[in-house]
Amino acid sequence: MGTFSKQSLEELRSRIDLVEVLSPYLKLQRSGANYKALCPFHDEKTPSFMIQKGDTHYHCFGCGAHGDAIQFLMTHLKMSFAEAVETLADKFQVALVEAESDDRPKGPSKTLLKEALEKAQQIYQFALLHTIEGHAALDYLYARGIDLDFIHAFGMGYAPQSAGLITDALQEQGVNREIMEEAGLMRNHREMFNGRITIPIRDPMGSVIGFSARKFRPDTFGGKYINTPETPLFKKSKVLFGLSYCRKQIAKEKKALLVEGQIDAMRLIHSGYNWTVASQGTAFGIDQAHELTQLGARAVYIAFDGDTAGQEAAMKAGHFFQKEGVDVYVVPLPEHCDPDVFLQEKGPEEWQKCLDMSVDYLTFLVGHLSKKFNPATPAGKNELVQTIAKQIREWDHPLMVHEGLKKLARLTQTPESMLGGPEDTTPQVHLRRSMSVSHTDIDPDRILEADLLRWLLIMGEAKPEYIAIAQANLQAHHFRVPAARLLYERYLHAAATSAPRDLLALAIDVDNAESQLFLAEILQKKVNREKAKEGFLDAIQKILERHWMQAREAIKAKIYSGKCIESEVLELAKAFDQLKRERPQVKQEI
Repeated sequence: MGTFSKQSLEELRSRIDLVEVLSPYLKLQRSGANYKALCPFHDEKTPSFMIQKGDTHYHCFGCGAHGDAIQFLMTHLKMSFAEAVETLADKFQVALVEAESDDRPKGPSKTLLKEALEKAQQIYQFALLHTIEGHAALDYLYARGIDLDFIHAFGMGYAPQSAGLITDALQEQGVNREIMEEAGLMRNHREMFNGRITIPIRDPMGSVIGFSARKFRPDTFGGKYINTPETPLFKKSKVLFGLSYCRKQIAKEKKALLVEGQIDAMRLIHSGYNWTVASQGTAFGIDQAHELTQLGARAVYIAFDGDTAGQEAAMKAGHFFQKEGVDVYVVPLPEHCDPDVFLQEKGPEEWQKCLDMSVDYLTFLVGHLSKKFNPATPAGKNELVQTIAKQIREWDHPLMVHEGLKKLARLTQTPESMLGGPEDTTPQVHLRRSMSVSHTDIDPDRILEADLLRWLLIMGEAKPEYIAIAQANLQAHHFRVPAARLLYERYLHAAATSAPRDLLALAIDVDNAESQLFLAEILQKKVNREKAKEGFLDAIQKILERHWMQAREAIKAKIYSGKCIESEVLELAKAFDQLKRERPQVKQEI
């Protein structure tokens, strides 16, 4: 997440209309001075989800859900804190100004880059639909079964062959060459996509961040596809094409369909499979896998091309998801076939049959690697089994490793005792970092204090007793992480003075970079609200015990320092024994 200036965040907060934010996702009904709807966070038949006119918060009187616009986007659409802030800024046309920093990248703001790309997309589409040159590209698309509805749904366009036309059109709309270069529309002062069909690549919130451009004439220079180069907005290894169209459905159904190409994804989404995303080639990476696991996907169907490269890529992508404890199924496609061709030739019904025939990842893996290692020979079978067993042991979850090795034994008719088990391996430890913060090592104090603040921020407004319990048990000196101490103090001060405590207001209040980043880090983790009280009290108990242990160790250090006379040592020993008997307990009766 970028760190934004206090002024730009304050402007954003003043412009947010909660009803406008929620209306696309809920059927809001006017009821006097209020709005009501069926709660999206639990099943109900009578509306209990309420918004008071002019208020910045919603509240459900059925399940207790409470929050602001940012919390709704994070909870309902599974956005990160940073994504929610940027989505609201786009919606209410607020230019987020990054806070001044020595290491802040120089150049045009992301808002200006997005505006340039949106304008380019509109110009490309106009060229496709309303110019003679574009009609040649249009005829090519029609021949591939892509109609006007399809084109409009995904914003497809055409970049004219004549150099300078796009540049001139953008300059007329106030976009200068520096912005074009920074946005990836030009490279080395030359337009990027001339003579090609353009497909906009969008971020999860729907803003254009780049393009993929396909040639349709054999004499066009370069490969079949060229993409926007790396820019401040577009990092190919982290982007999943189609996520903006499917994010809500993937989060709801907890499953995703993964394909290679943009056309494949668009064809499937347009055919009703609105839980499809594309890796934009076979180079699928761990960051892209995290995008889907963060959305809550518990099952992933991989439908890569039926050729060798596609199957190798499916093997690699499947490993990333299995490593995370996600079920993986591989869709069996004919050797020289992709989902786009399959749907055109055989239709959605046959595609569904193909999807229903998907095989689990390990069954696919054994079949695929059996083409490389001959299981009919002892040496070949040994290499096959050991290769797959080694991969299984790299998975992060011991139960996945245990069950995976058992299944491998059954599939290859190998005694389980010969494969070992998870106890024979060294656990894989990873620290995920979703943003640039100032630490690189696992810090137990930071994790513990983040857990406490997360429960307080999420539940504090709906459950005032959480604030009372926190105040009765914890003071600022209990916190070891400066950013956590500041957030705790500012939150309690806002509660005591009846000041706004929504997430954006808190980000404004703690306007230093480290605290803003820590706030985003806190909110990145998904939690089970049903276990809120248990988690909150547990975090307080651990902080109190940590403080208690620190006090005991401080006394011991004085005793063993050799700097105290005998009477002082005796007093310290008494104090130590007294403290030992007074193990802290959370005060819940306020």
